[in-house]
Amino acid sequence: MITKKDKNVSRKARHARVRKKVSGTMERPRLCVYRSLNHIYVQIINDENGTTLVAASTLDPDVKGQIADKTKKEAAKIVGEAAAKKALEKGIKQVVFDRSGYIYHGRILEVAAGARAAGLEF
Repeated sequence: MITKKDKNVSRKARHARVRKKVSGTMERPRLCVYRSLNHIYVQIINDENGTTLVAASTLDPDVKGQIADKTKKEAAKIVGEAAAKKALEKGIKQVVFDRSGYIYHGRILEVAAGARAAGLEF
């Protein structure tokens, strides 16, 4: 019998493999993306002391009003822009992009494009 591979297990393995090398510092924190079926979450993390510096998601009240009639990709771009604006307010200009094992396509690509458009450098 053929068993189907669990895509989330494969994604977590890719994420763990990348996280061995990619780490966020105070000068250049890590922009981490998590994608669920309905929502997208972005965090900017300093891994040296394990703190989240900035967070944004489609569930935030300020973002939720903007994405009422948008597609998931358009919502992801808005979330990326919101996270970048919050980061720039805190003085963060450069980040390391962590796609969390997801393919750099679709909503993940739109988050990165939105963050770049708002002024963050990868």
